[in-house]
Amino acid sequence: MDSIKERLENVKDRIKKAAEACNRNPLTIRLVAVSKTVPADRVREAIEAGVKNLGENYVQEAREKINSLTDFPVNWHFIGHLQTNKAKYAVRLFDLIHSVDSLKLSRELNKQAQKNGKIQQILIQVNISREETKSGISVDEAINLVDEISHLENLSIKGLMTMPPYFNQPERVRPFFSALRELSDQIKEKAIPNMSMDELSMGMTGDFEAAIEEGATMVRVGTAIFGERK
Repeated sequence: MDSIKERLENVKDRIKKAAEACNRNPLTIRLVAVSKTVPADRVREAIEAGVKNLGENYVQEAREKINSLTDFPVNWHFIGHLQTNKAKYAVRLFDLIHSVDSLKLSRELNKQAQKNGKIQQILIQVNISREETKSGISVDEAINLVDEISHLENLSIKGLMTMPPYFNQPERVRPFFSALRELSDQIKEKAIPNMSMDELSMGMTGDFEAAIEEGATMVRVGTAIFGERK
């Protein structure tokens, strides 16, 4: 079995090739290594191999991991569904929260960020596929939500995130990535103050090349780096 370092180099190489194939600079795409359920010693191995951004889905699990890896200068991303009652912990732990999908959650994050003297960076999660089992604001309501959140002084919107349906063929996912990019462009045109649409968080192990071709600036890759989850 390949080591984490070898797997990581392979993923970085795939990102570089995908970017160059569509005339993008590979340095404009950030790799978020998804470390949920991965023990801290293996996460440390990934950091030592060059991982700079780590994505976690559960606040409790992340807190223990982050506390045991405080010596490393990495960015922690929250990519799972965030309950309002966990907002105070998320603000203390994470540099970027990818999964903001309601005004209620935003107001709580803003309140907690204010208490911590912090401007919390966030992405708006959009349910681009309209799946009932997925979190995220609908496409129709996304612009309005961005506008409302833009008035909250301790939050800074950096872009959008989505989790499309799972298919074994990346080409079937491509239209969802394309739709998120189009929505991002529509929001940019509104020129809403106190927000930017610089980031598109989309694409995972099975489809990140297609996501990069459609404009992803962050890809969230777990299995291809850490192996299959137990």
